[in-house]
Amino acid sequence: QVQLVESGGGLVQPGGSLRLSCAVSGFTFSNYGMRWFRQAPGKEREFVAAINSSGNSRNYADSVKGRFTISRDNAKNLAYLQMKSLKPDDTAVYYCNRDTYWGQGTQVTVSS
Repeated sequence: QVQLVESGGGLVQPGGSLRLSCAVSGFTFSNYGMRWFRQAPGKEREFVAAINSSGNSRNYADSVKGRFTISRDNAKNLAYLQMKSLKPDDTAVYYCNRDTYWGQGTQVTVSS
């Protein structure tokens, strides 16, 4: 069965960096685009970034453009979200997504 497992979240100070990982199994990873979403307390889940199956096309939400980078390693069945210059507004649970499949999420908290 399809499984997506996020990791790498944590507590970081404003201006800091984190790299999230999404380990996938149960499907041919290199055939599918992947996305990251996030959900802050009391808010709806929102799109963060997407990457196509080969990794040569990416797009980002305006709120993270220039600070976050989505990438993938098709040999390792891993997707990544590199986050830099983090702000308190980036605090949320971050989810890996493929079509209708979601991971359990990883908490990112940006606070001094």
